[in-house]
Amino acid sequence: MENMSEAEVKAEFRFSPSEIHLLSQALRILETFTCPNGTVVSGEEGLLMLLKRFAYPCRLSDIVLRFGRSVPEISLILAEVTDHVVNTQGHLLQDLNQPWLQPHHLDEFSRAINQKGAALGNCWGFVDGTIRPICRPRENQCVMYNGHKRVHCLKFQSVVAPNGMIANLFGPVEGKRHDSAMLWMLGLLCQLEQYSFNQTGQPSCIYGNLAYPLRMHLQAPIKKGHLTADEEAFNSSMSKVRSSVEWVFNDITSYFAFLDFKKNLKTGLSPVGTMYSTSGLLRNALTRFYGSSTSALFDLLPPTIQEYFQF
Repeated sequence: MENMSEAEVKAEFRFSPSEIHLLSQALRILETFTCPNGTVVSGEEGLLMLLKRFAYPCRLSDIVLRFGRSVPEISLILAEVTDHVVNTQGHLLQDLNQPWLQPHHLDEFSRAINQKGAALGNCWGFVDGTIRPICRPRENQCVMYNGHKRVHCLKFQSVVAPNGMIANLFGPVEGKRHDSAMLWMLGLLCQLEQYSFNQTGQPSCIYGNLAYPLRMHLQAPIKKGHLTADEEAFNSSMSKVRSSVEWVFNDITSYFAFLDFKKNLKTGLSPVGTMYSTSGLLRNALTRFYGSSTSALFDLLPPTIQEYFQF
């Protein structure tokens, strides 16, 4: 990075030099990584390889020109660094018991959502599923095929807070799975029943689409044959604010376009699920540095990088 301008670094790695230094601390990047074949790489070089790989749908041979290593070495290094990131910080996308999700923060989120016209006064976030198209697999094609989108894919489920942060990310599961099935597989309702309360002990909830069941901590649109005017107004008000969860999915593939190129995503050859989880963590870091459309809409600041990654 020493011979690159700040603009060049940001264009190639998505973060500035000072942000990459902070990111290295946040992700607990080691001084050196040792691959199974004995290849040794510095932590900084390994992180830069990861950022370069995710930033754009490039080939491994394209990365050779930047780092001067062979394709097999780069492949092993990327696998080692990606596994390290998920193993050390992946819990931040799985556990709702986080400092920035304490009851007083949930109250703040609920107020912000309500002030934007939402009918619910105790809704602090939104849940939705997304698909990531993949290269057609040689095996298990039927279970990977999503009949609704007519594509082979993996599915993920995310809970997004109005400050633009991904509070929970679950996956991957087979493309044929329904959103409600992912809800039970994740055990999200159990976590909500344990942690989703405001400062006075009253239940707080998240909001999903028609695919999700109605529960105390999980709300969805009213679904029946004939809706009253009030019921239609409720559904409409919640639909307008819920769209922000889809912006986050778009952010991931916009900033880390490698994950939007399905020919690169080959199950059995690439750790697609691990890569998507890593991109979720990186996207949360970017949100802290630059904000997001979601945080701007609700006029909320994301937690500091130190508060989120707890270092």
